[in-house]
Amino acid sequence: MRTIMTAALSAVVLTALFQAPASAAPQRRALDWKACGDGLECAKLTVPIDWKRPDGPKTQVDTAKLPARDQARKLGSLVVNTGGGATIQPVRATPAVVSELTTWFDVILFDPRGYGDKGSEAMKECRTPQPSVAGLVLSPGEAGWRAQSKANAAYEASCRKAMGAEYAGTNSWQVAHDVEALRGALGEPELRYLGNSYGTVHGQMYLSLFPAKVGRMVLDGIPDHTRTSLEKWMTAYARTQEQQLKRFRDWCADGCALGGDDAIEVFDDLLARVREAPLPAGDQSLNEQEFLVAVTERLSQPPTWSRLAAALRKAADGDATELAGMRPLPPEDPGYLNGATLCHDFMPGTPSYRDFLSIESRLREAAPRIGWVQGRYLMGRCVGMSGKPANPPAPLRVKDVAPVLISIGDLDSTTPRLGAEHLAAQVPGARVVRHGDGHAAYLMQGAGGLNGTCLREHVHEYLTTGALPPSGARCPGDLMARVPRG
Repeated sequence: MRTIMTAALSAVVLTALFQAPASAAPQRRALDWKACGDGLECAKLTVPIDWKRPDGPKTQVDTAKLPARDQARKLGSLVVNTGGGATIQPVRATPAVVSELTTWFDVILFDPRGYGDKGSEAMKECRTPQPSVAGLVLSPGEAGWRAQSKANAAYEASCRKAMGAEYAGTNSWQVAHDVEALRGALGEPELRYLGNSYGTVHGQMYLSLFPAKVGRMVLDGIPDHTRTSLEKWMTAYARTQEQQLKRFRDWCADGCALGGDDAIEVFDDLLARVREAPLPAGDQSLNEQEFLVAVTERLSQPPTWSRLAAALRKAADGDATELAGMRPLPPEDPGYLNGATLCHDFMPGTPSYRDFLSIESRLREAAPRIGWVQGRYLMGRCVGMSGKPANPPAPLRVKDVAPVLISIGDLDSTTPRLGAEHLAAQVPGARVVRHGDGHAAYLMQGAGGLNGTCLREHVHEYLTTGALPPSGARCPGDLMARVPRG
């Protein structure tokens, strides 16, 4: 299973439904913590499969605790979800992403519905893997649309079979209720929460459903779950990715494998050439669709920009072999539930092929070089799925809530900056700290041993004292400073 750094992109629907929180009181029974290896204590949280029927059938959610180093002086519990599907297993593998937080807190990890610790019955595997996110780019015609739809439908059917009756609880509306039950079981009067990537979707739903219970909340790498317009949401992705190409050009201007050549001019020249004929790539070749996918993949991963620059240099000089190797990760086999959950949350309804082409024409106007490709990535995740149980996006209408800290990366196109800004504007009293790194910066800095960075200091000061960064706070790109340019 892939790490917590795996991107969890999202999509939206044309209309939004407003759902009230379930009336059931959260679970108050204390959790039964037991040592489970790697310095963790584990416990099962029992919750309804459907919080709209709190007395109905139950399921269990896996939780794990990294105990505070000094139990006598700890500040309480901090609930953490790292996004990308599972949380507990990836933290076992790379504890440094959150271990510094045990200076002050019992760090409580939880896995959303369908995920769980190693060997747990809560972890469900979908026998049929989800197809590549790049499928609609590599096969751009109507036949490719039908093939992607069929493959997604088969993947979802295998997930539904694996989950059985529990499949009815697979969306972030249900998970937010699980988080509230977890808060109650921990005995905390308010929720302290750190959500990364898809963990911020659960955080957004919690804000909407239980604003009075929010104590302190950090959201980093935000898929915006408040856009009700499919086209506007896709446009945010497209424009952010188009800006990403310009930021790559600016980064390269300070020295990279392209020498003194302008990165955008090199891209434009290669795109014009590949539209005339495939680029030579050793014993193979690289066509236009494969070229766009390769560049898209690396633009979204700023720590690999030196490799992108070197590959573009070699392609411009006549050998696109390295560029051809920059393909998306192959589908996970077996599949996992996060792809289906994403569609339940963001796209329970999808446009027809012809309606999408109309949207795409406007995406090409807004982001003509590379950004428009994002529309096909997003549709490729959900086309063909049923979208049920649905939890479609809706504006975040919250009046009385404690201040929330939102982290926005200048180089985050995985969960686009424009979406994070849109969400931040809807949270009263929210404070934004910007930084020069990309997606999942807080966790990635921890994994890299960068524990004293500007971003992490702001996060820790807020979580421990409630003090927010000053308005307009900005941190450098501490991860990008390590990226080699040669």
